[in-house]
Amino acid sequence: MPRGNAHQSKVHYQGKDEDFVIFVDDIKAVQDWKNDRSIPLAQVVSGFKIFVTHKHGAQNPHDEPSKQTLENEFGTHNEDECMIKILEGGTLQETETSERQGPKNDSMGTRAAH
Repeated sequence: MPRGNAHQSKVHYQGKDEDFVIFVDDIKAVQDWKNDRSIPLAQVVSGFKIFVTHKHGAQNPHDEPSKQTLENEFGTHNEDECMIKILEGGTLQETETSERQGPKNDSMGTRAAH
């Protein structure tokens, strides 16, 4: 059975000093939220986490930004307000992770020859 074949939706925001990424449930949820702000953020974002990529784009390692990094970029370190700014000014991206086929237990546990 293939593993890892899943859709991943995110919003990438290219800031002055850093790039920021938040993961969202799907692209349509973000578009609906932009048209109707009464939709709670909890129905749009996939976990209330903001990630920073250190100007390496949306595909590279994601770290958690410091409060000072958020303050420098968005004028606040309140993560909810930062997420709103990222959703408003970021670009929507949707990717599909590739299937991973292969052995599931290379060592074969105690059956492996030593």
